[in-house]
Amino acid sequence: MWLDKVKKAYGDNLNITWKNFSLEQNAHNLKEGLDSDWKVWEQEDASERRSLVSQIAAEAARRQGEEAHAKFHLALLVARHGGEGRISLSDEDAILELAESVGLDSAQMREDMKDPELRRKIGEEHEAAISEGIFGTPTYVFENGNMAYLKAFIPDDEDAVASFEHYIALANHRNYFGEIKRPQPPWPKGVLS
Repeated sequence: MWLDKVKKAYGDNLNITWKNFSLEQNAHNLKEGLDSDWKVWEQEDASERRSLVSQIAAEAARRQGEEAHAKFHLALLVARHGGEGRISLSDEDAILELAESVGLDSAQMREDMKDPELRRKIGEEHEAAISEGIFGTPTYVFENGNMAYLKAFIPDDEDAVASFEHYIALANHRNYFGEIKRPQPPWPKGVLS
């Protein structure tokens, strides 16, 4: 949602490519004694997974064009993180209703979601991220190859662009900063109203 505000300010001068990363897969791999061959994207019933349905739906939305994907992705983020009722990332009907509400062809999405190619792509993107050392989301990958994970609250509208520019200046252009972590508590004291 923060990047949507920034994208509106930057327009065509900022390109964002969303890629898949499964926090559930990553958590599974971190647990000791579990089968290392288990892959979340290979599980038969996607609705039993935490967010696999939403990832498959996002890839189905991408088939309707990048603009359709961007609308759907933002709507999904807002429905999950931006309001009172949090959409379940495993509820296919709710996700397809959301897609329809932003102008996507939900019947086509439902059909496309059956294509195993979408799951394969999710797995490939996750494995590629792991091979680069990515461990969480959101991780930003910059054109120059620098990468940085950022845990943050969404800045107020009037501070969205400036916060993004400060982040980019530090994460993209200053390789010698490896980690910044605020003590908890007091963080996020003063951030949340």
